[in-house]
Amino acid sequence: MAAYKSIPSLAVLVEQFERLPGIGHKSAERLAYHVLTMPKPDADKLVSSINTAREKIRYCSVCCNLTDREICSICADEERDRSIICVVEEPKDIFAFEKTGEFNMTYHVLHGCLSPMQNIGPDDLRIKELLARLKDDSVKEVLMGLSSTVTGEATSMYLSKLIKPLGIRVTRLGFGIPVGADLEYADEVTIKRSITTRTEL
Repeated sequence: MAAYKSIPSLAVLVEQFERLPGIGHKSAERLAYHVLTMPKPDADKLVSSINTAREKIRYCSVCCNLTDREICSICADEERDRSIICVVEEPKDIFAFEKTGEFNMTYHVLHGCLSPMQNIGPDDLRIKELLARLKDDSVKEVLMGLSSTVTGEATSMYLSKLIKPLGIRVTRLGFGIPVGADLEYADEVTIKRSITTRTEL
């Protein structure tokens, strides 16, 4: 039995860290012990920053990206090319595309992918919001910037069937992103190449 388990409050802290994505048991223990050894002002600042983020950050009313305003900075940027909407799974995927510094398109965040195994259907994603945006005649292309996973491919095909009848071009990422890869871990050159070589879906 781990020594920390005899201290209920510490055990709860470890359990909470362990619930975070990508954090295993050993990492959760290290984080918990680190927090306990932090100077109190630093620990208070950490707690305050979490609470502030939870209170102030919301979904952009246009693209459903995370923002602390009604409309995110990308949607508010008048210089953006509004003829192309890149559909992504999560807000973090936008950062992957933006770090290339090469493309000036807009985005739409679905907040997940279709997954019958996890009971995630169309109504659980931000698909209605996307379709509402496509009523604007300025949109000429929707780029499926979803990961090359089974759920990502299924979601891309589903959306393509909804969008193509509207007369809007639907494309997918081209060469560069390996099958099953997460966009979060792709480098700038790979992402740039995958967008440049995008193909019709």
